[in-house]
Amino acid sequence: MKITFGKAALLALSIMPAAAMASHWSYEGEGSPEHWGALSEEYKTCQTGMNQSPINIDKTLAAHLSALSVHYTDGPVTLINNGHTIQAGLKTTTGDTVAIDDVIFTLQQFHFHAPSENTVHGRHYAMEAHLVHKDAKGDTAVVAVMFDVGAENTELNKLWAAMPEKTEQGANITTQMDLNALLPADKTYWRFSGSLTTPPCSEGVIWIVLKHPMTLSNAQLKKFTHTMHHDNNRPAQPLNGRVVVE
Repeated sequence: MKITFGKAALLALSIMPAAAMASHWSYEGEGSPEHWGALSEEYKTCQTGMNQSPINIDKTLAAHLSALSVHYTDGPVTLINNGHTIQAGLKTTTGDTVAIDDVIFTLQQFHFHAPSENTVHGRHYAMEAHLVHKDAKGDTAVVAVMFDVGAENTELNKLWAAMPEKTEQGANITTQMDLNALLPADKTYWRFSGSLTTPPCSEGVIWIVLKHPMTLSNAQLKKFTHTMHHDNNRPAQPLNGRVVVE
């Protein structure tokens, strides 16, 4: 059943890059990732950018990284199937933030990729969540959480129960969800400079990839992949001299 979007849902749509709403890029065929840069002038960075995401995390450099300071108090209020992913949106007044280098980044939305986009020593995880934040200047930071197939994820069930089956459908989430339960207790992480993983592939994004994976059940994974009808991960991109620190 198609629903009428409320203000929160419209906000969730408005904070998505305009390109993410376009139908001509995809993960298959002529619109697949290797062709993104040629699809539109706006997408050129997907092909020419030197700091693209995702990456394969292999060799790292030890650094004195500060602990990730996460302050999540609000759950999502909308869930949208945009044909590329399942994306959850927050209320406009959300207090959900992370602090990176003493800068406060506010959570805008979060969404999922299966299999994972970032890989670790060449290995894909079953699914990856991207929690997308922006600071007061409009700079972007993404906190990525990996998922292995294992025990059922209770908090994911609250989202999955409302998952729209058809493209461009949305739903309101009425069950309070604890976003902290989507993150591991041990929040040690890898950090690197990258980009959005979908067109327009804008660079200058801070990536925080949590080292410790969460789990979801095989049934939960299948529900997501069945709804998407295809893998929705961009392949790992060249490092071009970038360093991953931990």
